Amino acid sequence: MRTATLITLAVLVTTSDLAAEPSGCDKFKWPIERERAALAAPDRLALISGAELTTMPPLTMTIGLKPSADVALPLPSERAAAAGTFAGFISVESTLPAGVYSISMSSNAWVDVVQNNRLLKPTAFSGATDCDGIRKTVKFELAAKPFVIQISGLKDNIVTLAVLPSD
Repeated sequence: MRTATLITLAVLVTTSDLAAEPSGCDKFKWPIERERAALAAPDRLALISGAELTTMPPLTMTIGLKPSADVALPLPSERAAAAGTFAGFISVESTLPAGVYSISMSSNAWVDVVQNNRLLKPTAFSGATDCDGIRKTVKFELAAKPFVIQISGLKDNIVTLAVLPSD
């Protein structure tokens, strides 16, 4: 019986260790200095959910969000928003050069990108807790067409985003 108890405890400890998120800026999967600097830049655009942009990336913006229940996202998110969270979206109407772009966020949230009326799959993502100014960065392969960024699942009603061409 004692052996079974020890095995059960070892499995529980290992499982909880695997579920723990990385902590610290050095735990991102790639260097994030450029993204952190963009998110902290004083010249960020101040937008509200539903805004349409005609400027080209790189873009840094602070977006005012609405309660998830009050937001009609252009397409349903891949992840349902929890009750009591905030959501929003912005449309980038300019045609940017095709390529891989990173979308970095100051807070923990779910991000979807819509292009050609469909949700794009991320090509890569990374995140860590306890890194001042940045929580998550997600990369998407974008065509040379307008796109929409949808944000959901935030506990706060504001988020800072940076949209940058990937290195």
